[in-house]
Amino acid sequence: MSEDYRKIELIMALRNQGIRDQAILEAIERTPREMFLGPSFQPMAYADQALPIACGQTISQPYVVAFMTDRLRLNDRCKVLEIGTGSGYQTAILSPLCRRVGGRGTVQNAWPRQYHANGR
Repeated sequence: MSEDYRKIELIMALRNQGIRDQAILEAIERTPREMFLGPSFQPMAYADQALPIACGQTISQPYVVAFMTDRLRLNDRCKVLEIGTGSGYQTAILSPLCRRVGGRGTVQNAWPRQYHANGR
């Protein structure tokens, strides 16, 4: 199964679970989740499940990321500070949805992946 197909499957699953905000769905589709995972978990990047990352932490399930982001009701004037950013995936999803986003508490080496994932 191709990566594009897995992304489409994930987006459809999120829609079926009630995520309707197109900007959030686009942010999830455009953010390469595999960049926030170790090589052994990259093939599972678009499964709707939490996956292990460094330091005994997990990258959140895409539905949880989408749900939390939806509840923030962000716009281009919002500034967001995320505490306990882990891999940086949630921060990368938030980035195109608000004016500015920052985080504290990332897993070592997460910021370079986050920076690259957002094309900045």
